[in-house]
Amino acid sequence: MPADPAVGPDTGSVFAGGGENGRLMAAFDWSTTPVGPVERWPAALRHAVRTVLASRFPMILTWGPRYTQFYNDAYATLIGAKHPAAIGEDLRVTLAEGWAALQEPVEHAMATREASWIPQLLLLLERAGYREETYFTVSHAPAFGDAGEVAGMHAVCTEVTRQVVAERRQRLLHAVSTAAGRREDERDLAVRVCRALDDGLLDVPLAAVYLTGDDGGRLHRAAVTGVDAERLPAVAATAGELATVDVAGLGVPGGPFGDPVTDAVVLPLSGGSGREPVGALLVGVTPNRALDAEYRTFHELLAGQVAGAVVDARAYAAERARAEALAELDRAKTTFFSDVSHELRTPLTLLLAPITDALTDAGGELPPAVRDQLALALRNGQRLKRLVDDLLEFVSIESGRTAAVRVETDLATATAELAGVLRAAAERAGLTLTVDCPPLPRPAAVDPRMWEKVVLNLVANAVKYTFVGGITVSLRAQGDEVVLRVSDTGVGIPAAELPALFERFHRVTDSPARSREGTGLGLALVRELAALHGGTADVESEPGVGSTFTVRLPFGEPDTTAVPLPGTAAVRGAALTPWDDGPTWSDRPAAHDGVLGTVLVVDDNADMRAYLTRLLSPSWTVRTAPDGEEALREVARARPDVVLTDVMMPGVDGFGLLRALRADPGTGAVPVVMLTARAGQEAAVEGFDAGVDDYLAKPFESAELLGRLRAVLERSRGRREPAPPAPAPAPAPAGHPAPRPPRPRDERVTPTVPAPVKSATASATVWRFPSTRASIPPLRRRLRALLADAGLDEDRAYDLVLAACEAATNAVEHAQDPTEPFVDVRVAVDDDAVEIAVRDHGQWRERTASMDRGRGSMLMSAVADVVATPGPDGTTVVIRSPRPSDGGTAA
Repeated sequence: MPADPAVGPDTGSVFAGGGENGRLMAAFDWSTTPVGPVERWPAALRHAVRTVLASRFPMILTWGPRYTQFYNDAYATLIGAKHPAAIGEDLRVTLAEGWAALQEPVEHAMATREASWIPQLLLLLERAGYREETYFTVSHAPAFGDAGEVAGMHAVCTEVTRQVVAERRQRLLHAVSTAAGRREDERDLAVRVCRALDDGLLDVPLAAVYLTGDDGGRLHRAAVTGVDAERLPAVAATAGELATVDVAGLGVPGGPFGDPVTDAVVLPLSGGSGREPVGALLVGVTPNRALDAEYRTFHELLAGQVAGAVVDARAYAAERARAEALAELDRAKTTFFSDVSHELRTPLTLLLAPITDALTDAGGELPPAVRDQLALALRNGQRLKRLVDDLLEFVSIESGRTAAVRVETDLATATAELAGVLRAAAERAGLTLTVDCPPLPRPAAVDPRMWEKVVLNLVANAVKYTFVGGITVSLRAQGDEVVLRVSDTGVGIPAAELPALFERFHRVTDSPARSREGTGLGLALVRELAALHGGTADVESEPGVGSTFTVRLPFGEPDTTAVPLPGTAAVRGAALTPWDDGPTWSDRPAAHDGVLGTVLVVDDNADMRAYLTRLLSPSWTVRTAPDGEEALREVARARPDVVLTDVMMPGVDGFGLLRALRADPGTGAVPVVMLTARAGQEAAVEGFDAGVDDYLAKPFESAELLGRLRAVLERSRGRREPAPPAPAPAPAPAGHPAPRPPRPRDERVTPTVPAPVKSATASATVWRFPSTRASIPPLRRRLRALLADAGLDEDRAYDLVLAACEAATNAVEHAQDPTEPFVDVRVAVDDDAVEIAVRDHGQWRERTASMDRGRGSMLMSAVADVVATPGPDGTTVVIRSPRPSDGGTAA
């Protein structure tokens, strides 16, 4: 139809203001299209084109049955490489790949004259050189001609691809995170992650999780999705090896249109800052989205989710393994305590019963000293029995085998009596004990034996940690509960220690106390016994002010009318106050002038001081002190010849006392002997490093202690005074070796290396053994055989084998960072002497457990001349012994 210039815009104004696309359309030869030249366009088409070009929103207009298209600059960006060829082209040709999705809504709008609204319409576009997955929100409406007929289609659209894809990927990341959860089995976690990825095949068409193993960081396939697992490597040395997988050859379809997946990325699963990766993630790339920055970021976030889940799983598994190991250790410790406690009961019975019988049957006939010693042994045996009973009871409670047997009890009277057991001990400590237990409104149902332990433990604890002031024991009824409070004005407890105070074996470190003795079970037992009654135990404390322990028990109902018999008051007191100097156990001065000299005994246990006083009195003048601080005052008052001190004491302990003595020029030479119950611990090393003269572990033999004190005193006097000439040894009886004169032990003196054996008849044998303890038995066998073949006296051979094996053991244990992991042994035998040289190849070091420090050298020195020569390349120990002449003995 010819155009009517009076109806619509003129030819020149149709494309005016249409931007770049307006200029292109103005220059386009429309006569080659079905709509013909511009001057012949109907007014409706001119108005519609002008409207489209003026809009900044993406718009397209099709006109006529051939769907000739007109569109603006905003729409041109949506079709990418199809522009500008799409101008004047048939829409069905331009968007041929997406027409299947567009045809129905376009034709529906033109046929029914009803506009459509389609959010997030999936369209396949090939605007960037590949089959692209895109999403548009589109509205299609009819375009009317001059006569009101439907002449075309008018569409307004906006691309929402980035929004749709981003939301979809976010949902997938959330699903992966939720599927991972908190799991211990990392392989199960990998399977669940891949199962979650099954719902995200548009972005992850295939995936494989590889995890590192214990074989040097190699990657092991854990889970796969989107492809048969057997088509991927089961193990890979590195992530780079996974990157060489032929993804195209797997034949995996991807994207919404089922196009083949040809690419994949391999992402390391980071183990955290500075840690090795925990695995790798192989992820297929969808063929319908470009691998742009947003896609790579998604991959990184996905790998981060999986890596974090694996790290958490491994940490959780490790934590659970540690917890199980600790639980197993705890069970083993509980079992050990139970077994040991049971095993102790029989010998304790056989110790206590005869002592008790002896004191009961013949106590009046025994000499006072013997009676006191037996009473001392009985008291401490009873204390040990109570500790064993506590251990057994705690083990029984933990295993659920103990239950409270409640009986009606006059709890006020019982509590007052129990607290009174420790009144004498409190008063001797200079404390006031106030017992405030008025009658309760009704009897309480408790287990009397358990209540005894609760009261005695709390009161004894208060006495132990209170130095000034007093202790108050009160009992009140509060509603349906009985409330016991034990308050003191003692040292108090730091706030940081309060949460763990009722845990078994917990000890408050560096807290002043009357004694360091104790098992750490008392307060734990209090809480456990209260819990067995349905009650609680709590504490309030302030350092320097004091503590209040509160036990709450329900009045309860009795279980039986039978009353369990508690222990006697004598046993209770003896078991709970080992530091207390009762009138029976007070230290008594020696009843003589002292034969050897004066010894100062320092120990916080009153019974131990009494025992040592009785033991040493026949030969020493004995003075005593309960701790290191009092000992220093005693030394200042009168310097003793020897100090015999315990290691663990309140206040100034044995090490503190030793350091103080060594730091003072006036007391630096006083010999110090230490006693300790910590055999085999670092205490020995610390003591020797601080300058202790000798060290003895408890329990000890009285003869050994007396001998060591005498030896320490003689060495001390030998250092201070010239040694008198040694008397000539008595001639040895015929047929017996002459006794070897004792050699003073002073390991600080460097001996002279003796000359090696020189004899034409000398024969030398050299062996090399690995530097391990397993080498000692073969050395012993070879050396014994060699010396026997050499015709050496059997006793002399035994001594030399013993000394050589001791030297080899030292070489194994003391050689640090050896240049060669061997111990060399050289044996030379001639008519005059036997010489054994043991050499290691490392630097000398001290063993942790030095309880036997110096004993090896004493042992070797007792049978031969021994010289140790240290050097930068190792230490050589030479053991040389004269060989007896025919018919004689060695001198």
